[in-house]
Amino acid sequence: MPFLNRYRFHVAEQDRKDLALLRWALVLVFLWFGAMKFTMYEADGIAPFIGHSPLMSWLGMFGTQGQSYFIGVIELSTAAALAIGAFRPVFSALGALMSVATYLITLTFFVTTPGVAEASAGGFPAISAAPGQFLLKDAVLLAASLVLFFNSVERRPAHLA
Repeated sequence: MPFLNRYRFHVAEQDRKDLALLRWALVLVFLWFGAMKFTMYEADGIAPFIGHSPLMSWLGMFGTQGQSYFIGVIELSTAAALAIGAFRPVFSALGALMSVATYLITLTFFVTTPGVAEASAGGFPAISAAPGQFLLKDAVLLAASLVLFFNSVERRPAHLA
């Protein structure tokens, strides 16, 4: 693909061993969260987020458990891409990009899910423990994903592209 020729891919931690901490923490999160999507407990837990999301509500056509399975497969695929990315440069970028997309989407739930602002504390910017603080942690996971992505991809000089 000519588009990809404009970029050089790296294993993010190739020159920065500290980035391995971010990679393997993200792998653990995606493995755990992805596996949990195959339980009814988790399916019921994420249903309100999906149901109120303009980006994700279409998943409702699969039913509560089906939409959870769908997301679980994506999360486990992201874990696999991140893990393979420790050894293969293109997968380093792909896994990080999949992670970035996941956390960008989940952060939209912050504005679409009822109950984020805590009315008893005066409303926004006071946020509830759930779902508010639960969603806010995804800002840190997005930052970790972006750091891995930016360290996995380098734009080639125009004369080399």
